[in-house]
Parts: sequence; structure tokens; C-alpha cells
Amino acid sequence: MQTPNTDAHAGIDALASRYVDVDSLEWQQSPFEGVSAKILLQDENGGVRTMLVKMEPGATIPDHEHTGLEQSYILEGTLEDHDGVCGPGQYVWRPPGNRHVATSPNGALMLVMFETPNVYYDGPAKGGTMEELMAKKAPVEA
Repeated sequence: MQTPNTDAHAGIDALASRYVDVDSLEWQQSPFEGVSAKILLQDENGGVRTMLVKMEPGATIPDHEHTGLEQSYILEGTLEDHDGVCGPGQYVWRPPGNRHVATSPNGALMLVMFETPNVYYDGPAKGGTMEELMAKKAPVEA
């Protein structure tokens, strides 16, 4: 497991705590317009991923399926889908196999934890995974 885009953990003991300076991480543009992320933890072999995700007002994450558990804690704004709306200080989780379109009419900042991969049925990641495309993206301005 690692925190990508930082060398702060280089050379530390294999069992040492990994403190992450989130402010120093660059926002990475996702394949979806108006959606960017700071990857806090990822398992290079698939599995767990923890990210700070920012959605600009009106941003949408197109039709996708979670192959594993997904959890979102909303810090600012709202996250919406066909099942409901989650606002600041609220939490939503989705079981493996859940399929939805996520939108944020007014923008959002959230802590998201999920098991990879997510499979996309529409939009720029159609037929693939966001993880594959994120690996190819450059940093964006905050």
C-alpha cells in the first residue's frame, strides 16, 4: 500500500505509521469533467483506495458499478443519486454490485473509500475503469 505522489514515506520501517500531509498533495484530474481527487491510500495490487474527492457544481460521475464496498463521508456540499441525497456530516455506503450515477448540483468535498475497480458503462471511462485512466492523468490546479 502507498500514498502516491509523495516521497514522504521513503525509507521508513515497513510497519511504521504513515502520516500524510494532505495539503501538500496535488489534486489529480479524474476522467470526469469537474471531478478531481487526492489519493491518500491505494493498494497497488487492487483493493482498497481512499481519496479526498472534489466535485465542482454540476459535476457528474457517469453510470458505474462498484465491484466492492464504497463509502463516502461528505465534508461540504451534496452527493446525489437515484437513491437519495447525502449532505455535510452525513455518510453513505454502497454494497458490492451497486450501480448508479453520482451528481453534485452544488459541488461537494468528500472522503471516499472503496474497493477497486469501479466499472464504467458511460462517459470517458466507458468500458474500462477510472483507476486505469487516473494513472495517466496529470495534476490540476486546486
